[in-house]
Amino acid sequence: MSDEDAATLGVGVTTCGQALYQSLGLPLPGSCEYHGDSLLVYGGSTGTGILAIQYAKLSGYRVIATASERNWPLLKSLGADEVFDYKDPDCARKIRESTNGKCTLAFDCISEGNSRNICEEAMSSKGGTITFLLKAAMESIRRGDVETKHTSGYSAFGEAFDKLGAHVPAIPENLEHAKRFWRLTERLLAEGRLRPAPVRMGQRGLVGVFDGLQEMREGKVSGEKLVFRLADTPSQH
Repeated sequence: MSDEDAATLGVGVTTCGQALYQSLGLPLPGSCEYHGDSLLVYGGSTGTGILAIQYAKLSGYRVIATASERNWPLLKSLGADEVFDYKDPDCARKIRESTNGKCTLAFDCISEGNSRNICEEAMSSKGGTITFLLKAAMESIRRGDVETKHTSGYSAFGEAFDKLGAHVPAIPENLEHAKRFWRLTERLLAEGRLRPAPVRMGQRGLVGVFDGLQEMREGKVSGEKLVFRLADTPSQH
C-alpha cells in the first residue's frame, strides 16, 4: 500500500470502528455469513462512508447508501446493494420500499442538512438506531422509537479532552476497541477485502491544504480523499 493510500485511512477507520461496532453493535467484519438485514449508510461517497459500506458488507449486511448519482458505480463496486440520490425528494420513501420497511440501523456520515430527516424517515415502522457524527443532529429526531447515538473518534485515544466547551472524560474501553479494530483492519487490507478511498493528490503541500478545505466546504470533494505531500510545500513556507 502506498503512503498516499494509507493517509486516507486514519479518521475513517477509527470512526467506522466506533459507529458500526460500538454504537450499532454489528458483528465484527468477517465473523459471520451474509444474513440480509439492511443497514443504511448516509453519505456513502464520503471517506468514512466508503469504508463503512465495505465494513458493513463484511459483517453480513445488505447495504443501502445515499450519494450523488455520479458516485453510484463506485459505491456498488465496494459492495453497496442499492444507492439512492439524497437530493431526490422521495429518497426516504424509496429506501423504505427497498428494505420492505425493515431497516433498523443507520450510520449518518454527514449529520447536517436533511440527512437526519432522511435517516429517520427511512427507519422501520418498529423503530431503530441511528448513529451520528455530530451531536446537534440528534436533537431534531422526532420519533420516540428511534434511538440516537453519537460517534466521536477523539475518544479512541483513551484520554480526556475538551470540545466545544464540553469536557469529555477518558474512555479506556474505546482505546482498547480501537486497538483491536485496527489490528483487524490491517488484516482485511492485507487480504484485499478492504479498499481505501480513491486518492486525489492536492497541490503545494501544506499550503494547498487551505484550498482543499475550501473545496470540501463547497461540496467539491466526494468519492475520493484529498491527500497532500509535505514534500510538495513550497520552500519559502
